[in-house]
Amino acid sequence: MAGTSPAKTRTGYARMSPEDLCYTPAADLAALIRAKRVSPVEIMRAVLERVERLQPRLNCFITLCADRALTEAKAAEAAVMAGAALAPLHGVPFSAKDLVNTEGVRTTFGSFAFENNVPKQDAPCIARLRAAGAILFGKTTTPEFGHKPFTEAPLFGRTANAWNQTRTSGGSSGGAAVAVAAGLGPLAVASDGGGSTRIPAACNGVVGIKQSLGLVPHGQAPDAFGNNSYFTPTTRTVLDTGLMLDVMAGAHPSDPHSYGHATTGYAQAARAAGDLKGKRIAWFPRLGYPKVAREVLAAGEAALKAFESLGAVIEEQPDVPSTEPIWLVLTQANWNARFRDAADRLGPRFSETLRRQIDGGAPYSAVDLQKAFFQRTEIFNRVQGWFERFDLVMMPTLSRTALPIDHDFFAPITIDNEPADTVRRAWYPFTLPFNLTGHPAITVPAGFGADGLPLALQIVGPFRDDAAILRAAALLEAARPWADKRPAL
Repeated sequence: MAGTSPAKTRTGYARMSPEDLCYTPAADLAALIRAKRVSPVEIMRAVLERVERLQPRLNCFITLCADRALTEAKAAEAAVMAGAALAPLHGVPFSAKDLVNTEGVRTTFGSFAFENNVPKQDAPCIARLRAAGAILFGKTTTPEFGHKPFTEAPLFGRTANAWNQTRTSGGSSGGAAVAVAAGLGPLAVASDGGGSTRIPAACNGVVGIKQSLGLVPHGQAPDAFGNNSYFTPTTRTVLDTGLMLDVMAGAHPSDPHSYGHATTGYAQAARAAGDLKGKRIAWFPRLGYPKVAREVLAAGEAALKAFESLGAVIEEQPDVPSTEPIWLVLTQANWNARFRDAADRLGPRFSETLRRQIDGGAPYSAVDLQKAFFQRTEIFNRVQGWFERFDLVMMPTLSRTALPIDHDFFAPITIDNEPADTVRRAWYPFTLPFNLTGHPAITVPAGFGADGLPLALQIVGPFRDDAAILRAAALLEAARPWADKRPAL
């Protein structure tokens, strides 16, 4: 690791620079804590001090629980010094998106409707991380109820991109991705209902996975059977994503889709062992929209060459129809049922972008909704059919780098300085399908564009084969490292 040589202190711990502590992966931090080479208290203080310094610039947290986090860090340090048995993430800081319930810590959903809401219990994934020794220190920003790919809301304002504060952080897990990219904790719990983990991860140059449906129990979905939203890891390294999944995965009574998954082996899959000899990879340079930036396609070609050097066989595939119409019916019907009353009650304190989408979905009938359910099944069959010929599927995550921070969500975007369609249709057609089908999809960094902002690629695997995409992502990470890159903050 970079930084000055460790110096012994009276407690027997080694001392590292605060920035190095903040950018050290969770896997390494956990090992250093177990070896008594670094203190959980030192780590937590470094993270909290960095948050205090950068929060005015990035605005990626809604709530901090600093006193509680430091108390838990001191208890974690005492356990280490006493020689107690340690859980796998003992003393490692993590944050959670403010859509995820956290016992005793304010959870607003980015809305004035829940401005003072304090849950009485953790979501299952949060409870499991805490049981594994990780320490919650704050709640990251989200657009109101996670409704769009820009992280802004009347409750808190805008969250800026970690690499360029004039650009969007993406969304809806923008706060989570910015925090991880900026060294504000190595682990973040995000969520993904149409790309909400993968979009901001791509914008900010970090790893974001939407795991198979049910692998991590949701626990808060009003429609558990028809759910297409996921609680997910966001990290700087593939191994840290695997560590989080090992902890967060497993059956829970709140989620019928959570039964029957493999619950271990994800960290092992993320260790970049072996090669891809004999594996067939389908490359979809376009998925539901024809225009993709030239530099995005070039980044894809470079990654494909890396996979070919590992023995994989690549085959380019033709475009397929957009899944946006089906996703819109399912999602806007859900939003009408859940948020219409809040929109009417809050008036101007409710997000106008969500109100317009609720209104846009109001005319859908029960027949429209049922037809969308039928079409969701058809999309699953199409995607799963890809894996009769291929082991993995790869595509861009976004059609271009992060948009301007003040871009109108309903306005067209530009790609290679040419006009394109609206944000949802033209910027992220690659993410929506896999929320509908439940297939695992991971976005990984793929270099930088001409504007200095991150580029990203998405790897998709067979249904419930999350280990396959973790292994491929880890091999790409080893071949084309990215975790050493830090934004100039």
